[in-house]
Amino acid sequence: MDRIDRESVAPIIRTRCFGRHLVCLDATSSTNNVARAMALEGAPEGTLVLAEEQRAGRGRLGRRWLAPPGGCLLMSLLLRPPIPPSEAFALTILAGTATARAVERATGLPCQLKWPNDVLVRGRKMAGILCEMSATGDRLDWAVLGIGLNVNLDPALYPEIAATATSVSHELGRSLPRLLLLATLLDELEADYFRFLRDGLAAIRSEWRRRLATLGQWVSVEDGAHYGLAEDVDETGALLLRQSDGTLVRVTVGDAALEYPPGP
Repeated sequence: MDRIDRESVAPIIRTRCFGRHLVCLDATSSTNNVARAMALEGAPEGTLVLAEEQRAGRGRLGRRWLAPPGGCLLMSLLLRPPIPPSEAFALTILAGTATARAVERATGLPCQLKWPNDVLVRGRKMAGILCEMSATGDRLDWAVLGIGLNVNLDPALYPEIAATATSVSHELGRSLPRLLLLATLLDELEADYFRFLRDGLAAIRSEWRRRLATLGQWVSVEDGAHYGLAEDVDETGALLLRQSDGTLVRVTVGDAALEYPPGP
């Protein structure tokens, strides 16, 4: 099994910023918790926190992220973008596209996205993204981008995720070094991040939209608070739902779960 430690990780980092300040842990409650604490202490942009095991990892909406030792790539990246909090959702968008592209580059597996940020392979979740931030007024102080990627994990061993999750090894039929995925992911993340800061969200958003498996599907969001046909996403990344009565609803937060279309 490949190890996630400083001696193994440092030599494979090819980026100019991301991962140059590196923290590798055997186990932690959550890499996002560690990165947030470091952000408050003034750690530089690009600080990368990695762990072999998370004991209290979480996904969006407070959900638990199952991550047994050695099976996943668990990372949090500290960013300090000069953007207002209203534009922070762009970080989730670029993380989704970069993660999908990295998996495709390293494995050849075709990836899609479920709005807003799950990476899917053949309809099952392979990776999740959680972005947390702190702002003062109209200034974003920092953001922590957490990514959990199932690499050498057998979903069948975990009944709570067996029906909905997948992993690189499950899809390929063989294990894959996590360090290969990490190096590729950091390359893609850094390229998209600085492209966003230079050119804005438009170019990245077009790829994100193209990958969204949610579009064209009937979905419910926030446990049925919104239900309709996912028609499109707007320029900010909000989901546009056409409800059965014909009205169009703009949804900015929540998890889009597939549903059956309404009956006649």
